[in-house]
Amino acid sequence: MLNFSSTGRRAGLVAITAAALLGVCGCQAPANIENADVPAWKEKILPSASGVVLEDSGKILNRDPLVKDAPNVPAGSYTLTMACDGGGKAYFAVSSGGNKIADAAAACNGSLDVVKIKVPGTGAFSIATSSVDAPLIFAYHVVPATA
Repeated sequence: MLNFSSTGRRAGLVAITAAALLGVCGCQAPANIENADVPAWKEKILPSASGVVLEDSGKILNRDPLVKDAPNVPAGSYTLTMACDGGGKAYFAVSSGGNKIADAAAACNGSLDVVKIKVPGTGAFSIATSSVDAPLIFAYHVVPATA
């Protein structure tokens, strides 16, 4: 017959408890995107910028794209800075004058992704934001590129 000392029993109990707690923590659901404070998150994650020609932020709760328009953006080079959080990726389809000019994506891990965009002519400018990994939160802004 096995005879465990009280010290051995305590050590075994501590090991079992620690394993159980790790298992519970590992299965915990991620933060609820539906209740996320997007303005507060955007303020922390997206750097402020001057000369913004288009910006947006929000929640993607399903796979429908969210479109934001700017009516009269001059031709030139721009920088699109974007971020998302919640897992997966967010996609940004950029159009100018009704023609797609760029596709960009951001990993939804709270980091920033930056791409350069060349707008061929002055006119309507839009960005359609979507994801197959909904729900998630996103933010972006477009500014003139610095030389």
